[in-house]
Amino acid sequence: MADPETFPCQICGEHKRQNEVVPAELIRASIVDVIVKEYPAWSPKGYICHADLNRFRVDYVRNVLKKEKDEYSSLEETFRHGVKEEDHLPANINVEFEKELTFGEHLADKIAGFAGSWSFIAVFSGILFLWVALNTFILLFRPFDPYPYILLNLFLSALAAIQAPVIIMSQNRQEIRDRLHAERDYQVSIHTELEIHRLHKKIDHLLASQGQRLLEIQDIQMELMEEMAKKTV
Repeated sequence: MADPETFPCQICGEHKRQNEVVPAELIRASIVDVIVKEYPAWSPKGYICHADLNRFRVDYVRNVLKKEKDEYSSLEETFRHGVKEEDHLPANINVEFEKELTFGEHLADKIAGFAGSWSFIAVFSGILFLWVALNTFILLFRPFDPYPYILLNLFLSALAAIQAPVIIMSQNRQEIRDRLHAERDYQVSIHTELEIHRLHKKIDHLLASQGQRLLEIQDIQMELMEEMAKKTV
């Protein structure tokens, strides 16, 4: 028969003296969860020896550290996924917009671009000078457009009448392009803001849970130190 002053450990089954066991009801809930996973028949009315209790404490601390590592790995993976170019950056609007333009629209853009350059001014000035020279000095007796150059005025009026709508068409497309850029910038801003908000929430959760776990680990360390102090007395 077992000594009446000894108490059976629920884990190892050995009978220990009172100073070698801890009542089950004094074990913290986080350690009890670890014990129940391995010993479902655990009873809050029994006892556990210090050796087995310390083993479960070590298992609990090891699980906490592993969980911390997994959470930080998950956060790092989330960050890496968020900075991927294909996920973070939108498609090039200019390329997509150019693919949808017709030949006439491409031609209008080319004409508008040339009409707004110094090259056009130089070419146009050269044509005017040549026209005036031909009809004033070279073809002095039989000019095809004598002064005041009515035919030249007709050509200039026709050129202005054609050039104006071409430039307007090009400007309208530029306005559409600018509007698409503004919409895409807005989408990128919203996406970035959501990503930052999600990362902030996850970091806050990690910090809160980490602080709670660190407090639990410190409490376990204090319990171990108190038990060691009792043994040395």
